[in-house]
Amino acid sequence: MSFLFASSDASPSDSSPFDGELSFADVTLGEGQRWTTWPGATPTERGPEPRPAWVVTSAGAVDTELGILKTGKEADVFLIERAVPDDPGQRTLLAAKRYRDSEHRDFHRSTMYTEGRRTRNSRDSRAMAKKSEHGRQVAAGQWAFAEFDALRRMYGLGAPVPYPVQVSGTEILMEFIGRDGAAAPRLAQVRDDRAALEDCFAQIVAIMRIFARAGFAHGDLSPYNLLVHEGRVVVIDLPQIVDTIANPQGLELLHRDCVNVCEWFSRRRVDADAEGLFAELLAESFA
Repeated sequence: MSFLFASSDASPSDSSPFDGELSFADVTLGEGQRWTTWPGATPTERGPEPRPAWVVTSAGAVDTELGILKTGKEADVFLIERAVPDDPGQRTLLAAKRYRDSEHRDFHRSTMYTEGRRTRNSRDSRAMAKKSEHGRQVAAGQWAFAEFDALRRMYGLGAPVPYPVQVSGTEILMEFIGRDGAAAPRLAQVRDDRAALEDCFAQIVAIMRIFARAGFAHGDLSPYNLLVHEGRVVVIDLPQIVDTIANPQGLELLHRDCVNVCEWFSRRRVDADAEGLFAELLAESFA
């Protein structure tokens, strides 16, 4: 199945976002608009290559906020159009996930997921420990970068995740999964027949296998962070992805993922054995 996106003529291998003639100096930005943040992103803050053809890399593009897609405990997701004025060939919809700092989010179990992770900058570590304003921003940025890195890794392994376009501070821009500005439904909203749900379950098991082979568990997998778009399951919300070995609670979180998924499907008369799935994923993890 394919995703619905506006097409783009931009080459995924453009050597520089500043190549070519820029002629947008007379463009006046309105409310909810900004110049594209792409030029300010370093290579490590951009998605993996080769980039999908729909990714707009022109420095003359404008980001327009179209509304909010989802509010969450630690972040909100907005719908963004990135487009080059007067060039319909360079226009696409993106999901912008913006993390709140620790004073404005409700994510009490964060330490469970961050065990085994390191903060490279000692100044940042001290600021986080003191819970200063800088430290709170650093912590929010760490969640954003952790999710961006997880998306990059899992996309590279072939897992059905949104393509991560770029990360900037506490904001991740990623592939919008949906149609005509309407986000794809979460699995929890799907009311398909048993055969369709069995297919969804098989897809989710395949996703969990990809994670397990790489030594990871989603850590918070549920019908609320699995999208179903045109028959294809896409996994989202990866900031808490855990290394099942480095994190002391990694296997416990993997088991919880199995239970959450299997119990939901079992209630809908789909044969789903949590303990059997857990054993299968353990074998994948330590193969």
